[in-house]
Amino acid sequence: MPSPQLTPRQVSWARRWMTLVLIGLFVFIIGVEPDLIGMDKSPVVGFVQVGVWLIGLALLLVGCYATVYVVRNGQPNSLRADIGLRFIATGYVVAAAASLADFIGLGAQSMPEISFGPIQVIGLVVGVILSLLGVVLYWPRRERPREKGSHRFPRIKLPSFRRRTERGETPNEKPNLDA
Repeated sequence: MPSPQLTPRQVSWARRWMTLVLIGLFVFIIGVEPDLIGMDKSPVVGFVQVGVWLIGLALLLVGCYATVYVVRNGQPNSLRADIGLRFIATGYVVAAAASLADFIGLGAQSMPEISFGPIQVIGLVVGVILSLLGVVLYWPRRERPREKGSHRFPRIKLPSFRRRTERGETPNEKPNLDA
């Protein structure tokens, strides 16, 4: 069932949510590379820096979800869309767990000598990619126009009641296979 066009109010809300996406992207980039605005005061990655990029990623993903929710325009969620929603959430959890691994005791470093290592970078990248894949899966598909008479599955011809009665058989009789 194709969804109707978006109303001007829905377009306005989609633009607002896209603004949140851009703000989240900006905060995420500043968290990953604070030297872009002259805020890189430490040679190591600290808790505040990790918190900033996780907040930026959260804003980005919430904005993406809300924008696509508006664009879906009341369409029921398909299995594909449900998987996409779960990928968005799982990707964020993977990114957060990888980013905070040393702080929460999952990493290889102990608390006084924390460093953001290559495995944590891989975990962050995998989480972000998984979340973005979820957004793509959540995006509504366009309905393709079907040709008249085309079906998704081939039709199977079943024996009809009329054929059996034309041969002189009743519906409860077993068919005469010798004839």
